[in-house]
Amino acid sequence: MTEPILPRIRPEIAALAPYRQGKQAGPDAFKLSSNENPFDPLPSVLEALQGTTPINRYPDASATRLRERLGARYGVGVDNVHVASGSVAILYQLVQAAASVGDEVIYAWRSFEAYPGLVLVAGATAVQVPLAEGGRHDLDAMADAVTDRTRAIIVCTPNNPTGPIVTSAEFAAFVDRIPSDVLIILDEAYAEFVTAADAVDGLGERVFETHPNIVVLRTFSKAYGLAGLRVGYAIGHVQVLNAARATGIPLSVTSAAETAAIASLDAEAELLERVAVIVERRTALADGLRSQGWDVPDTQSNFVWLPTGERTDEIAEAFRGADIVVRPFSGDGIRISVGEHESIEKVLRVAADVHS
Repeated sequence: MTEPILPRIRPEIAALAPYRQGKQAGPDAFKLSSNENPFDPLPSVLEALQGTTPINRYPDASATRLRERLGARYGVGVDNVHVASGSVAILYQLVQAAASVGDEVIYAWRSFEAYPGLVLVAGATAVQVPLAEGGRHDLDAMADAVTDRTRAIIVCTPNNPTGPIVTSAEFAAFVDRIPSDVLIILDEAYAEFVTAADAVDGLGERVFETHPNIVVLRTFSKAYGLAGLRVGYAIGHVQVLNAARATGIPLSVTSAAETAAIASLDAEAELLERVAVIVERRTALADGLRSQGWDVPDTQSNFVWLPTGERTDEIAEAFRGADIVVRPFSGDGIRISVGEHESIEKVLRVAADVHS
């Protein structure tokens, strides 16, 4: 039987590995591979979902109610807010809008593993700038990497998967070095977990007003516990966000996601109490690992990073053998999400066994 003749696919896309989600966990395992919120949705959020638009009707294409709510919260117009199916969707839209063949997109590495793929899909060239000591962004090196081909720069703070933040002073000095016609995407997916007083806060500092080339990204997936509904947002200049909207897939934010996000904002005080619990667990986990001799970076997110190097796959397998699903990055390290209270002691026990 002869092989069928298939449509021609761009060679770089054919060679691109699909995004790899954190492994799913069995019924008795702790899933600490995807940075999810371990708490169930609040009862008030579940109640709000009971009254969402029937699924035989299309959602509001622009999520107007949520955009109005976020605009009021941050003191911006509704058109300064863009909502999509997760902040990663907005990342794709912005890179598609800003960069194409012959252009460059700069980001730190290692950082969020979706970055290389979204740049490649746009046809642009990725410029990966190695992290500095301690898993931190090297913003000076990133600024040095700017050329006349640079169209966008992504800054992830706290950095996924290593955890450290970019400080407000560092970010301000960095922005001053970047041409005003280069898009700066400030990816703050884990902002609610930050306790460091000197961390940059793109929305609180309103950096998008003083520098229209900056777009700030946030999500409801992590702190708000809506990862399964996929809803994130961006705040920025209207023309930049219009470009993102133009590249987006229509009707991608469901009515359920919009309703749950609004209900979560209504219950924000209660949700942030849960965030405080996760931060306490993060501190206990990081301190416990450091006491064993692990070189854990100063994480400000809902995960910790183990720089396991060549032993990464071996150590990840040891965790799996103990019913703990973690996120390994072969040859580099392991990211462990902060999960249920009962998981902390178990993670520390396995980490102590494999440490040498």
